[in-house]
Amino acid sequence: MKKKGFLSIFIILISLLLNSCGSKRISKKIIVASSGKIESLDPARANTLKAMQLISSLGDTLYELNSNGELIPELASGMPIISKDRLKIVINLRKNVFFHDGTSFNSNAIKFTFDRFKRIGTMNYILGNKIKSIETPSEYSVIINLNKPSSSINGLLTSVNLTPISPTFYQEYSDKFLNEKFVGTGKYVLSSFSNEVQSIDPNLNYWGEKPLNEGIDFVGYSNSSSLFGALKSKQIDVLLSNSIDDSQRKSLNNLSKNKQFKEGNSPFTELSFISLKTSSYPLNNLNLRLALAKSLNRKLISEKVSYGLRKPSRSIIPPILKKDNQALWPKYDYLEARRLLQNENYCNGNILKIPLTYRSNVPADKLIALTWQQEIKNSLKDCINIELNGVESTTVYKNLSLGIYTAVILDWTGAYSDPEAYLNPLLSCNEIVDGICNKGESVYSGSFWGSNKVESLFLESEKITGIKRLEKLVEIEKIAADSIPYIPIWISSQKAWSQNKISKPIFNGAGIISLSDLKLIDE
Repeated sequence: MKKKGFLSIFIILISLLLNSCGSKRISKKIIVASSGKIESLDPARANTLKAMQLISSLGDTLYELNSNGELIPELASGMPIISKDRLKIVINLRKNVFFHDGTSFNSNAIKFTFDRFKRIGTMNYILGNKIKSIETPSEYSVIINLNKPSSSINGLLTSVNLTPISPTFYQEYSDKFLNEKFVGTGKYVLSSFSNEVQSIDPNLNYWGEKPLNEGIDFVGYSNSSSLFGALKSKQIDVLLSNSIDDSQRKSLNNLSKNKQFKEGNSPFTELSFISLKTSSYPLNNLNLRLALAKSLNRKLISEKVSYGLRKPSRSIIPPILKKDNQALWPKYDYLEARRLLQNENYCNGNILKIPLTYRSNVPADKLIALTWQQEIKNSLKDCINIELNGVESTTVYKNLSLGIYTAVILDWTGAYSDPEAYLNPLLSCNEIVDGICNKGESVYSGSFWGSNKVESLFLESEKITGIKRLEKLVEIEKIAADSIPYIPIWISSQKAWSQNKISKPIFNGAGIISLSDLKLIDE
């Protein structure tokens, strides 16, 4: 049977269970739906919000961030103990915690997980070159030795990518991962897995508070229209918002105000931006990148595409993480864009052609691209021609580091609540030659931009804390804003909607829904 057919049958069966016998609900599992597939549940390799959501349910991290961005111990039994030289972190661990295979969670599991991530992890900025070694002085104590002082410890301690997995179960698969056999310590156990449908059940041996529901079914829909329709027809219980287009978001926002659904919101932490390939013609020219940046009317895009629900942003750091909402990146000014283009011998017969790639399965991307294209036709058609190309998001991510995209629309949500979680993944570079990054995070983001000054400031920021550190990070953003390897578009919040018979979705400080708090409400 084809997977698509299986998914359809699964949804029909679930719907029958929910709606049979009049209005009496038979199934006690809550159906959470979004679009797209989950390719991997490997914490070391996961890089999508959907995968992170599921991993967070199946495993625990050392610490969690609450809605105020504060550290809350999970697998740790107390707050981290940091040495005076800030090179050693001692963490005491909870006792009587067990993996889903019945084996004990202990310091060896932390070392196994961290060492494995260092070998095969794809979100390299989380560790960078921070960790020197992991010691296990006792069964329930771990020491993280750092190569240098780090002010962004939260990234290590709260990252979903460092969710401990069972060393016993995976000892023969240390560099491989079986999606259908996830073995963590979390509130749920994985009962079935396919790319389109995943089912989880409460972990009866969980160390902490048990889930308020009898399990979750994750369903992936192929498009936003069917997803939107499934919520309205009550085929699903909860819908994750990054899966639908903005007109549907607006509609659900209005329906929620009228008490037809319940709406949950995270802080504004999701950045949408355009990555510009700075390593080759034509965007190796700073004036052309500046002209493009000044041709982008963020306010218009926000109003036409998102109905004003997403906030225009001239920063790559969310406002919640900054002392003030400084707008450092170039503002819209099409007349100045024209002047810059004319200075580079464009306009009046010579048109700058820019291929713009958007993710074809992300509804907002295409609308952003079309709105920008039309704005340029209205004001700069004799200077710039934006050529649109839709590519499925999985393919985009695989190809970013190959340098095949001149300009591409992307988004990013930091893995932890710190400005560094936005700056480092977009701007850091390990090997810079003549301002071009040959190896580092900016390669994987498609810009290939590098700055030795930025790298020096990153190192300096690791040695200080508080307002002084924030000033260094803002200085980093200012250098980037002057060089324009990216064009920030807007900042968004994660949203989710639930049926009235389901409790309101609650997000933590990292933009992850607490699935264990979802519950059926008695009629």
